[in-house]
Amino acid sequence: MSDYQVVNPATGEVEREFETATDEQIQDVLARSHAAYGAWKQTDKAERTKLLLRVADLYDERRDELAAIIAREMGKRIPEAKGEIRLVASIYRYYADNGPDLLADTPLNPAMGGEALVRKEPVGALLGIMPWNFPYYQVARFAAPNLMIGNTIILKHAPQCPESALAMEQIFHDAGLPADAYINVFATNDQAADMIADDRLVGVSVTGSERAGAAVAEVAGRNLKKVVLELGGSDPFIVLGADDLGQAVKAAVQGRMGNAGQACNAAKRMIVVDELYDDFVEQFTAAMSGLTPGDPTDPSSAFGPLSSEGALTNLLEQIEDAVDKGATVKAGGKRVDRPGSFMEATVLTDVTPEMRAYKEELFGPAAVIYKVADADEAVELANSSPFGLGGVVWSTDPAYAEEIADRLDTGMVWINTAQGSAADLPFGGTKRSGVGRELGAYGIEEFVNKKLIYRPKVG
Repeated sequence: MSDYQVVNPATGEVEREFETATDEQIQDVLARSHAAYGAWKQTDKAERTKLLLRVADLYDERRDELAAIIAREMGKRIPEAKGEIRLVASIYRYYADNGPDLLADTPLNPAMGGEALVRKEPVGALLGIMPWNFPYYQVARFAAPNLMIGNTIILKHAPQCPESALAMEQIFHDAGLPADAYINVFATNDQAADMIADDRLVGVSVTGSERAGAAVAEVAGRNLKKVVLELGGSDPFIVLGADDLGQAVKAAVQGRMGNAGQACNAAKRMIVVDELYDDFVEQFTAAMSGLTPGDPTDPSSAFGPLSSEGALTNLLEQIEDAVDKGATVKAGGKRVDRPGSFMEATVLTDVTPEMRAYKEELFGPAAVIYKVADADEAVELANSSPFGLGGVVWSTDPAYAEEIADRLDTGMVWINTAQGSAADLPFGGTKRSGVGRELGAYGIEEFVNKKLIYRPKVG
């Protein structure tokens, strides 16, 4: 059986299989990417800009086709898939429009006199290891800035996303990217480790689970390779006050249920002060109970299936563990009796530290609601997670909310709005949510050589 398959999570059927690369093909890919770097790094930034703009246009032109692919591969609803593609196009345009300025020399004023500057230069061939939950967006976060820099890319996508992986590679070819500057490879995890260890590869970016990040970081560390790790999250949604509680509930549901709850930066833990807790639980539970899963190609479906049978099984086991240890199921908690990896929208309360649901990421349509006495307890609970990706603070006082945001051990905080992403805003976390940043001005600085050039004062 091939490692790379399209298994439609709405039906459970295997629709296509793709051959895994041989070890000889892996060596060929490394050689080609390394060789292509020598020419690609010499291209003018204006040429790279033109190419990225053409890539963005092709994503827009092929939106329907691209959306249909990931609906089959991982169950994303068509409207959400099209929204992902719009975001992808904006990322390529952002780095096309802003890349030359972001890569401009930075002048220094050395105390020793003379003239100095820092020049940002490409570093070489990079490996991207990408997940299934946002098949196009995750790749764009990595590929757009690094192609703008002048690095070359080898892309290992998730085994369940072979069609979208090939569609992206075709877009780069059709846009006119030089041969081998971007290469898709259907590699195994062991082959990926071999690539990281190879001297022709200079760095690796991973978006995925803690386990995947730790495995890659271990190999990269042994071989002194730079890594960017965008890993899991268990983001808090802290409700301290609301002029309109319904608006906060709506944002919380939206933050939890996008992509069927399968997002690292989704709002997973609702932390609510006691005077609002009962009303919040009632409204949130009612809203979640009203969401019906269904075929991702059906406009009436509120959310689609989980990405795979394995993903569904793991989430059900986490919920069962919580219930066995005393948690209360306010809504859902079960798989849907139909073909495919469908699960009810689920709400849990009374979750305690000995439960898996307290410390693990719930990757699917399941939320946990906690009651706290005040903001101090909310911050303590929010920071008790091993993750530190993002979070939301909801308050009638935005300035006070910002004070609370400063106390959260996270890489991102959103005030009085659900979490999101934008091309010009940095994305990344702390603790077990990873290292490094993507997107915005910070995302283009991860894989560059910041070279000092100094000239002494003459005369």
